[in-house]
Amino acid sequence: MPSLTVENYVKTIYQLCAAETARTATTGKLAAMLSVSPGTVTSMLKTLRDSGLVSYAPYEGVQLTSAGENLALRVLRRHRLIELFLSQTLGLAWDEVHEEAEHMEHAVSDRLIDRIDDFLGHPPVDPHGDPIPRADGTLATFSHRSLAECPVGFRFKLTRVVDQSPEFLRYLSETNLHLGTEGEVTSNRAEAGIVTVRVGAATATIGRQAAEKILVEPRK
Repeated sequence: MPSLTVENYVKTIYQLCAAETARTATTGKLAAMLSVSPGTVTSMLKTLRDSGLVSYAPYEGVQLTSAGENLALRVLRRHRLIELFLSQTLGLAWDEVHEEAEHMEHAVSDRLIDRIDDFLGHPPVDPHGDPIPRADGTLATFSHRSLAECPVGFRFKLTRVVDQSPEFLRYLSETNLHLGTEGEVTSNRAEAGIVTVRVGAATATIGRQAAEKILVEPRK
């Protein structure tokens, strides 16, 4: 069974490549994401390469092999289903579930995760809108756009949050922006770096950098 460290590395490589639509992840970004030194990352990447989980060459970045991607999706499946289970059954807030899932994802079996998946009704996304890998390793696809890209008058439904730090999620909660929230863009001033939205009877002004981390789809 892969170690906690191996699982964390392949998961992080997968997320970096997915977030930047890049084929490879750099050593520097891996070190920053994992809070370790670049030298530690380099040593671990050689181990992962020898295990057949990554393709790696110095100064060229790293990418997952098919075996590495399969492992990363298994870890993400565990993590995201645990997050949803904690949210729906124990009532944990969306800014609390990530850290708890980080601790639990390496300790539960795939059999238990499948039971949780059945219990929850095979949900497509976690509490932050991230797609949950299916048991066969496939992912549902969604059409999102960032709130920062939406023109005035665009009616939206909030479907995913890219920044899942507790501080950012609490900020969104305070602004009444939750997964599933519907609203309308009333102002989008790129020169001022702000986006204003109306949610129900309330309005909220959001910095453009924050709006780029909020993904939405047209309201039906």
